[in-house]
Amino acid sequence: MTPAWRRYVRPQDFVWLLFFSALAVFSPEPDPVARTVLVALGVLQLLEPRIGPIASIVIELILCYVLLGHSEGISSSFFVVLFLPVISAATNFGLMGAVLSTLAACGVYLSFLLLLPIYNQVVPPEEVPEVVLRALFFLVVGFLTYQLAAASRDKTRKLEAANQSLEEAQAQVRRSDRLAALGQLTAGLAHELRNPMSTMKTSAEMLQRSVDSDNAIAREMAGYIVQEVDRTNSLITRFLDFARPRYLRMETGDLHAMLDRAIAQFDRDKSGPSASISVFKNYSPDIPSIRFDSELLEHVITNLLQNAAQASPPGAVVTVKTRVPEGSSNVEISVIDRGSGIDPKNLESIFNPFFTTKSEGTGLGLAIVSKIVDEHGGQITVESAPGEGSVFCVYLPVGK
Repeated sequence: MTPAWRRYVRPQDFVWLLFFSALAVFSPEPDPVARTVLVALGVLQLLEPRIGPIASIVIELILCYVLLGHSEGISSSFFVVLFLPVISAATNFGLMGAVLSTLAACGVYLSFLLLLPIYNQVVPPEEVPEVVLRALFFLVVGFLTYQLAAASRDKTRKLEAANQSLEEAQAQVRRSDRLAALGQLTAGLAHELRNPMSTMKTSAEMLQRSVDSDNAIAREMAGYIVQEVDRTNSLITRFLDFARPRYLRMETGDLHAMLDRAIAQFDRDKSGPSASISVFKNYSPDIPSIRFDSELLEHVITNLLQNAAQASPPGAVVTVKTRVPEGSSNVEISVIDRGSGIDPKNLESIFNPFFTTKSEGTGLGLAIVSKIVDEHGGQITVESAPGEGSVFCVYLPVGK
């Protein structure tokens, strides 16, 4: 466990304090104010993470002005301390920070040209290049620091993007593993249940026919058995749809034509509160022809539309959008709703088999959708916020 003092004291703080203390001790300037300012600059380096870079840079410029003023002004060897605010600004605020801090440092240094009479100094012509060279050093240091900081930030962004991609890939692998394991289990269980279900249904139907017509209760119970067996068989069929390996009939086709068929199917099937839901098409004209199994992808889109409709209030609009993301070799199909959204804690689980938040759901709809997309070599993602709606994105490779 990290000691509490490590949160407030960094190892480099001792280096800064030691460095500026040494400058104060070995300073050729006898002025006690100059030495005090050097120590203050060291302390300021310790406090910078706590007071913020803007306040630190402003105070550094003031202290540097005081230090140069109490040494030799334009001729002071301590002009190098003006690199501190330049480096700090270029590191924390990018190009604009580097430009402004460099101009400020140059202004502080060159302002002592106006104070030459006070120091009884003159700048001989042969020393003018030295003054110009010192001012140019601020520009060079500011630009180089900005370049190094920009390269570091770019590398950090790439590393974060790579980590995010790795996490998404790992989540995809975990989901595929769960699908494969549960698929095998489901297939075996479904086949084992089919035979006794058929026997139960046949027995219940025979019971219905053999029971006396005046025994209404027995006939009603037999009818319930038949209904429940049919419902269970329907559920087993869905299990098998999820578990059995699919043989894709891949054909090059028009993606928008497939989407139109899926939307038409959704319009025919919608009922109840979903009957008033309308679908808005936002198709990109740049979508190329790709290879896909039309029947299975229609199933994917209609399932996503049904989920979007169930999550939306009456009269809402669900959007189906296509595009080719810049720099990507995939086609993106988005189903967008402005409904109730998904709880963040459920986002990673919604594609898992048997996970559902619906009272009568089986939790297989999105699992089957995910499996179909995986078998196409694609990927499905979701972005959602409670009360703001959801965006399901299906990515399909162009060249597969």
